[in-house]
Parts: sequence; structure tokens; C-alpha cells
Amino acid sequence: MVTDSSPADAFWSVVKNGALAAGKQLGIRVDYYSADDPGAQARLIDNAVAQGIGGLAVSMPYPEPLRPSIQRAVAAGIPVVTMTQGAADSARFGAIGHVGVSERLDGQAAGKRLHDAGKTKLLCVDHMPGQISGDEFCGGAAQGFGNPMTTVVVDINNPTEVVSRVKGALQADPSIDAVLTLNAQIAARTVDAVQEAHSVAAIGAMTVNTELLDDIRAGKVLFTADSQQYEQGYLAVVMLQLYKTNLNTVGGGQPIETGPSFIDKSNVDAVASLVAQGTR
Repeated sequence: MVTDSSPADAFWSVVKNGALAAGKQLGIRVDYYSADDPGAQARLIDNAVAQGIGGLAVSMPYPEPLRPSIQRAVAAGIPVVTMTQGAADSARFGAIGHVGVSERLDGQAAGKRLHDAGKTKLLCVDHMPGQISGDEFCGGAAQGFGNPMTTVVVDINNPTEVVSRVKGALQADPSIDAVLTLNAQIAARTVDAVQEAHSVAAIGAMTVNTELLDDIRAGKVLFTADSQQYEQGYLAVVMLQLYKTNLNTVGGGQPIETGPSFIDKSNVDAVASLVAQGTR
């Protein structure tokens, strides 16, 4: 499994937990590697292919730079499952399937929730500029929200900058009454920014961690769109095992969706223990 995990993004540790759990249950060795640079990620794929691996699961935030490496894997007879990002290019690159969540559908559902809560102007906080995921989520949010939306770009590896940029956007436009983030860690810093800006903006998020659950309980965050990334890691391994042992494919050429699913005050306590153990 080769993903685009960045050092500061806990999202991927849950993906890894799912993949390793599936490997343990199925008796498969799962090696997990990551790089947040597409060139480095491509090299990891090439190294894996050179080692004669039995299957490859790969996330594709920047599909085109990874295409040659993925197609070399396919040409070598290695089944490939894409995951999390890159659904639109998965079949074109020769993958047997894709598992993940449609960021556009997630964004639309999240934006609609904020619209239904009576909010009129949205700020989307994007920590993945240039990636398909960020563009799709914020674009979907704009569609679902149906009211004016602006975007601010932040660096997930710099929490201080996150607070500063979001605070600055809120102070520059006090009419913003809703903020949507693409990441649980960013959401926590957004809570700080809203407080420092003396804003009344409601906060929605994507992905989940323990701190975010506490903020949902306290009413500081309305909800988070849970992409259930444990499933993404787990099912990618299962899909490869089924293909290797029985030539099975799933999805009929369409992505296997793990969302949209939401956590709010109504179910936060039910999933808290699962988040703590690293499976949600």
C-alpha cells in the first residue's frame, strides 16, 4: 500500500490500521509506505513493482504523475486497487477497482447541512491546494450550500498559520457565518480561530479524531463528514485478495463508496471508543 500521507495527517494512520487488520485476518503480508510528494510516491510504487509484489493499493491525489508507475505495475501482471483519491482515473490506469469516498458528494452533503442550519455565507478551508480531493470537496460544498462561498488555503503542517489565516478571513468578512474544513486537525485549529476572531460562525468538518469529538459534544463543531477510512484500507486489501485467489472484482467498474457518513451530537458517543482505538 502506497499512500500520499503527510507527517501531520492522522487520517492515514486509520487507513493503515484497516489495511493491516485485513492482512492479519487474511494471512497476507501488508507493507505500508507513504510520501506526500507525487514524485516520491511514484518511486515507492516503482520499488514495490521491482520487488515483485502480489498486489498494489495506491491513493492518487495527483493521478497523472503516478500514471506511468501504476501502468508499469499493471503491465507486470500486478493487480492494482486505487483508494481514497483518484476514482475518475482508476479504470483508465488499469486498476481493477477503487474504494473511497466521493469528495464532491461529501462536500454537497456537508454544504447542504450548513444551508439547512440557516447559514448564508461559507468559508471552505483547503489544506490540499492543487489536489483533486480539495477542489472536489470545496466545489461540492458550494453546490450543496447554494449560497456564497469563499476559500482559504492553509498548511496542515503549520497549526499557527491555520489559525492566523482562518481568523484573518473571518475578520476580513464578518458576514461569514459557516466554516467547513477538510480535516479534523484543521477543524480544531478553526475552533481556535473562530474564538479569537469573536465570530459566531458554525463549523463543519471532514474526518475525525478524539479532539474533534470533544468539540462536537461541546457544540463548538456541528458535525464532521466521516469518510470511514478504516474501510478504505481494509477493503482495498480484501479486493486484492479476492482477485488474486478467485479473479473477483467488485463495483462493476464504479467506485466502492465509504460515505457520505456524518458524526454529530446524535451519534458522537457511539463512535468515540472506536475513534480512540484507531478504527474510525
